[in-house]
Amino acid sequence: MSSRLMEFQEQVQEIAAAISAALKLDTEIVDETMTVVAGTGQIKKRINQKEENGFKEAGFLYGRVLTTNRPFIIEDARNDPHYDPSVLTSETEEIAEICSPIRYQGKAIGVIGLLAFTVEQQKQLIENKYYMLEFLGQMEKLLAGKIAEQEAIKKLLLTTKQLNTIIESIHEGIIAIDEVGNINQVNPTAEALLGQTRKTLIGRHLSDILPGSPMLEVLTTGIEYKEKEERYEINGVQTDFLVSTSPIRGEQRIIGAVASFRKSADVHKLAYSMTSLQRISSMGEVIGNSGPLKKVKEHALKVCNSKSTILITGETGTGKGLLAMAIHNAGNRREGPFITINCGAIPESLLESELFGYDSGAFTGASRQGKIGKFELADKGTIFLDEIGDLPLHLQIKLLHVLQHKEIERIGGTKAIPINVRVIAATNKNLEQMVSEGEFRADLYFRLNVIPMTMPSLRERAEDIPILMQHFLKKHLKIANKYVEQFEEETVALLREYPWPGNIRELENAVEYAVNMESTTRITPASLPRRILNWKKTKRPSSQLSLKKRIQIEEKRILSQLLGKYGTSVSGKKLMAQELDISLATLYRKLEEYDLLKYEKNF
Repeated sequence: MSSRLMEFQEQVQEIAAAISAALKLDTEIVDETMTVVAGTGQIKKRINQKEENGFKEAGFLYGRVLTTNRPFIIEDARNDPHYDPSVLTSETEEIAEICSPIRYQGKAIGVIGLLAFTVEQQKQLIENKYYMLEFLGQMEKLLAGKIAEQEAIKKLLLTTKQLNTIIESIHEGIIAIDEVGNINQVNPTAEALLGQTRKTLIGRHLSDILPGSPMLEVLTTGIEYKEKEERYEINGVQTDFLVSTSPIRGEQRIIGAVASFRKSADVHKLAYSMTSLQRISSMGEVIGNSGPLKKVKEHALKVCNSKSTILITGETGTGKGLLAMAIHNAGNRREGPFITINCGAIPESLLESELFGYDSGAFTGASRQGKIGKFELADKGTIFLDEIGDLPLHLQIKLLHVLQHKEIERIGGTKAIPINVRVIAATNKNLEQMVSEGEFRADLYFRLNVIPMTMPSLRERAEDIPILMQHFLKKHLKIANKYVEQFEEETVALLREYPWPGNIRELENAVEYAVNMESTTRITPASLPRRILNWKKTKRPSSQLSLKKRIQIEEKRILSQLLGKYGTSVSGKKLMAQELDISLATLYRKLEEYDLLKYEKNF
């Protein structure tokens, strides 16, 4: 680590040369490590070498100056045993010297010395020793001032570097202007938000970049403002920013202003993500190993990176929303938002503003700042339109426009806002039937149904019921802080037989109910909801069924089980036919008879 004096050695050498020229004596300047920093005459060859062998505590001249922080006058160096070992051994030829400490913040950080090598110089030095000592005191102040100046410059450079690093790393746009409104600082985020490089921004007047910006008023009023929504046209697109501006004050006047700004849409997205209760779900959370579900999951993974619209159909409670979120999180939009809106849960009068937002003053009671819609919130991510079959006809037209042109228009707005959104829609209704009855637009249906997927009902994937039961048991035991080992076999059998009109949602509710009702360490049938117990009591005993019906039930169960085992591919069906010892044609006929081929129609 270099000393303070060594950090500006060139300037120290210039000062030493000036002293030597003025006094006609050689000058030596040594730092606190006993290293010669500068010198003239015979001393010049010693620069960067150690004096007194580098030992301050040895008791020689420079060591004493540094340790005592006092000046010394040596009138006869040749006969002074405490002067310098090199003189005693005749390695150097000084015969007299006056030296003084160089003090910085009260501490000796070096030595400045005037040396005599001739009798004439010795006489001059002794006769003028007090004058020369005072002169060295002035030179000490000059050197200390240089050090202070260098320290201040270093500190300023460090502070500037730190400040620039902070500005460069801030995720908000930063733009600074001088007292007349010319841009003199921008950070990379501002470059990205404004769509221009720093080179094209610096030096231009702010009004050229952001016409009508209130930031210019701050130069006159000196009044800062916070989080104000401002709209500008950036590369031909109307963009809303949330801006905060503060004046920069000099001693007598305002000398500039600095603003931080972000896209309003990004702020709203952040607020939405922080306040929403959505959790991250993966394809692994779509629980089950049955053939129909495996097929759906495999298909979902194939299309997770697609930009095309996905339509998920299925009964209520089958997990359509969970599948939609899993598709989003498995794809290349996972870093973007996943925005959900239930088209059947929001009053028709509010649904349009929820989807597309509105501008300020769009209608009576509208917020003065306007409102961003769910489509804008979902930019660079996914919007999940649940219960799409409940979307009113007049909004179906507007949604069709969004899907076709990839842009939205706020209520009361005049400018189209481009969006980059992948749409996943879901419904438990028969949209084809709704189209034929005039309740759903055919063109919108075909635009939504680009990639169709169907979530199978729980009845169609009965082998997944025990897996789901264990999953929900573990979940709700933790919530209820109870200990239950497992389900009794009779309970498992009963839940497998139950038809589950509410599907997975109903199954979870049943398990949660049983966890709260059960007082033993095993879930017994008695702890199940009454509707399930009543269903068992009213269910027609198998003994009352005809032989043909009993055979059909068992045959369908066997076929469903083998579909889960081998899958629905052609090779899988060949293995099924081989195991059942029937022809492939007979297998297809039976699958068709029991309506077990419908999963293939969506893929």
